Amino acid sequence: MTQMDDTRKMILHAAVERILHYGYSKTTMAEIAKDCNMSAGNIYRFFASKLDIAEAMARKFNEEAYATFAKIADKKVSAADRMREIFHYELTRTYSAIAEEAKILEVAEVLSDERPLYMNEKLAKERTYLVQIMKDGVAAGEFRSIDNPEEVAEMWQAALMKFRFPQLFSKLTLPKLQREIDGVMDLLLAGLSPGATPPAAWESLPEAVDPHCVPGVDAVMKKHLNADE
Repeated sequence: MTQMDDTRKMILHAAVERILHYGYSKTTMAEIAKDCNMSAGNIYRFFASKLDIAEAMARKFNEEAYATFAKIADKKVSAADRMREIFHYELTRTYSAIAEEAKILEVAEVLSDERPLYMNEKLAKERTYLVQIMKDGVAAGEFRSIDNPEEVAEMWQAALMKFRFPQLFSKLTLPKLQREIDGVMDLLLAGLSPGATPPAAWESLPEAVDPHCVPGVDAVMKKHLNADE
């Protein structure tokens, strides 16, 4: 490891400590630099912005997840069990991390809004393990033939998005979220079972509506009130 790497690691450690204590929005680059005993200008040699530090935090947090996904994907158990384990692991891990350090949720929201490409990259990395498991399931006769496993994996992620940052979407306890995610995965796995037939494509998608043509809440309420008179 080079001196540059050591310095980046020191900055990241100081940033994590400060952000988890004060929050992302209340942390400045100057404060992080002061914690590292360096000038405010010098810190920009290592991270171009506070947002870059937030992304580095997230990448560090996800390194462990990717290693665990790889181990789960290689397990000698059913494909269905491996699919369940990956999403249960992600739910429990993220829920616990946010419960212990609530400020993590702010970092997740910022990255979701300002670094969508990073979030897409994370999902794409996760899909490589889901696709591996699906292909194993097809080869073992556990799953029906899947023509487009990458797309099916993407649909799994979309269906389970609520459980990715659970405290962001609901106030449910972890046991209730675990019950919900199991129920959703029951339906998803049923769709992959041998003999399951994907429905025909729905060709009646509604046309895009100009939001300026949609009546506001006030107009709708007045219409209903007038109808009751």
